[in-house]
Amino acid sequence: MSQVLHTPPPTATPGSPTDDAAALAARYGLTVSGARPTLPAYVRELWARRHFITAFATAKLTAQYSQAKLGQVWQVMTPLLNAAVYYFIFGVLLGTKHGVPDFVPFLVTGVFIWTFTQSSIMAGTRAISGSLGLVRALHFPRAALPVSYAIQQLQQLLFSMAALVVILLCFGVPVSASWLLAVPVLVLQFVFNAGVAMVMARMGAKTPDIAQLMPFVLRTWMYVSGVMWSIAATVKHSHMPHWALVALEGNPAAVYIDLMRFALIDSFHAHQLPHHVWALAIGWALVAGVGGFIYFWKAEETYGRG
Repeated sequence: MSQVLHTPPPTATPGSPTDDAAALAARYGLTVSGARPTLPAYVRELWARRHFITAFATAKLTAQYSQAKLGQVWQVMTPLLNAAVYYFIFGVLLGTKHGVPDFVPFLVTGVFIWTFTQSSIMAGTRAISGSLGLVRALHFPRAALPVSYAIQQLQQLLFSMAALVVILLCFGVPVSASWLLAVPVLVLQFVFNAGVAMVMARMGAKTPDIAQLMPFVLRTWMYVSGVMWSIAATVKHSHMPHWALVALEGNPAAVYIDLMRFALIDSFHAHQLPHHVWALAIGWALVAGVGGFIYFWKAEETYGRG
């Protein structure tokens, strides 16, 4: 009769190989693969990848119309055609141009600035779910993707702004020192857009179907943001509830659109802006930028899994 000896598995005791390996890993700074770094470390990693972020954004922008015969001309033609359609529908058919001086510059500025926000958010929604191959193959801070898409849309806007300057001059809008205000407006809007893009990137990574819903949400947002009509004129003659008027004036998209109009169009005066408009612009940028970054960072280790 034979006996079978059951040897218990070795347990980790002080001085065992398991403890020695853990101590060795800690000594040389080794961490769990894919673990979320601390927030300061994450910021440093993202800054270290800044050249990759800008190169990725530029490459995406260049490839966007690479198959079209007109190529990069569409960078300018697309927003101009959108503005032409909105002018016909809202300016001619619905008559929203009445009582709005320099309606064409007013409209084109609104369309270009709104498109910057809209495109950044839509691109951010698909930033992770549409780049799973890259996310799973390489180790880098995932926030680089939504930020790079926001930079791509900023580069796209700069093409449009060149066309906008030509339109302003053609319609008799004089060059003035206030045009310099366009720079801080764009900086604040970029921070806001990048923050919202990071929020949507996390949501889109978990629920890709959100990308199908966003066009309807953004279209509704556009219609209440004064892109094709004057919020100031509506507020002046409206009998809407006070909370609705406050929501219209404090709408972040409307804030950045109206600030850009104030900067570029001499017939758009300060009294047409909501109260404390610069505080609103800075506040929205900080809330969206910082809040969106932290919200995205908290799920860093989950992107590309599942």
